[in-house]
Amino acid sequence: MSDTIAAIATGNSVSAIGVIRMSGDDAIAIAERVFTPASGKPLSSYESMKLVLGTLKSAQGETLDHCLCTISRAPHSYTGENTAELQCHGSPTVLRLALETLFSLGARQARAGEFTKRAFLNGRMDLTQAEAVIDLIDSETSEAAKNAAGQLGGAILHRTDSIYNSLVEIISHYHAVLDYPDENIEDFKLRSYEETLCGARDELKALLASHERGKILKSGVSAAIIGRPNAGKSSLLNALVGYDRAIVTSIPGTTRDTIEEKVMLGNVLLRLADTAGLRGTDDPVEVIGVDRAREKAKNAQLIIAVFDGSMPLSDHDEETISAALNASRSIAVINKCDLPQKLDITELSSRFEHICRVSALNKSGIDKLADAVSSLFPFPAAPAGEILTNSRQAEAVSRALSALEQAIAAMSAGIAPDAVLTQTEEAISALGELTGRTVREDVTHRIFERFCVGK
Repeated sequence: MSDTIAAIATGNSVSAIGVIRMSGDDAIAIAERVFTPASGKPLSSYESMKLVLGTLKSAQGETLDHCLCTISRAPHSYTGENTAELQCHGSPTVLRLALETLFSLGARQARAGEFTKRAFLNGRMDLTQAEAVIDLIDSETSEAAKNAAGQLGGAILHRTDSIYNSLVEIISHYHAVLDYPDENIEDFKLRSYEETLCGARDELKALLASHERGKILKSGVSAAIIGRPNAGKSSLLNALVGYDRAIVTSIPGTTRDTIEEKVMLGNVLLRLADTAGLRGTDDPVEVIGVDRAREKAKNAQLIIAVFDGSMPLSDHDEETISAALNASRSIAVINKCDLPQKLDITELSSRFEHICRVSALNKSGIDKLADAVSSLFPFPAAPAGEILTNSRQAEAVSRALSALEQAIAAMSAGIAPDAVLTQTEEAISALGELTGRTVREDVTHRIFERFCVGK
């Protein structure tokens, strides 16, 4: 028996449609008490997953809305339980009154992620698919959405299931021979499984290698625009975001604090920070801004170093170059290419692998900058859904890979089969944690508490 949960699945603001969902043994019975189909037939007489027009009423019989309702019977529903969904007009007041009515009839407030957690516990999806739900909701780019949708469709599950099953076959064969010596079972020869173990290792290596790009796909790249005052940093930020986000003047030191925006450049999401110009100053406010600029540069995954092409390099530019070259990735941007050029590009070409000429004012050269960013953060050659974006999943794959590598090393060293098979069982256990076959309750709690209520 499962208690019945209910929640508003849409936002709290006014919208065209507002959805309330219920799941549990009494979901359909409760829905039938508050919703009267326009046909006059009982709601429970309708087939599953069919939209029904009718009237939503309070427990006292007052009309709350004229809306739609759909029911799904266990186990063929999102949660694997009886479910009902009311599609109302999107008035927060109507939704609140409707939800209070459901509570008065025996439903309780759903906790964050409880619908998807029930789907996982009832075998409607594995843990990678459940985690993909929140990734899909949180996705900020089309690539991230496609990858999450692929994982929701079972891409990670299908890829790792074949590995899991092949390893289980090795273990089961060994124990069958050991436990039933009188049966006509083919002799266990560990070497005959070497190709299987090596193939599984290579598959996991490729999957784990996608995680670095997967983190970028999910969270974006922290990037800092740095340079001396009046090099055009704020103008470049405005050109990239498409509107006047930062104040631009000819007065050096206009930007006193960091300004952050998210920008899609090429196929990479940048969490972009415009910073104060790097220079020595006696202005106490500007000093704080310059210190913050240096701190941003120190922690950024990408530095976009901006230089004024209409001016020769100066000592302030040298600080910009030094900060950029200390970063893991950097791009030199020579701005103001619409003006007569006085900067000698050869002074930068020996220090930067990527140099772009742009005019932030005219928005020219931005495509070249996008190409440079894309080349620094290449997309992995993996189908959508097979890019690991989740640290928990990556850690499980890493442990499985490590165990397999130890098993293969033990086999090559001629160690007894027991040692090889012990490591193979470790790999099986880690893959079980990946998909949720074997997972602790505290881990599932941490996973689903990230969800919104109603999902």
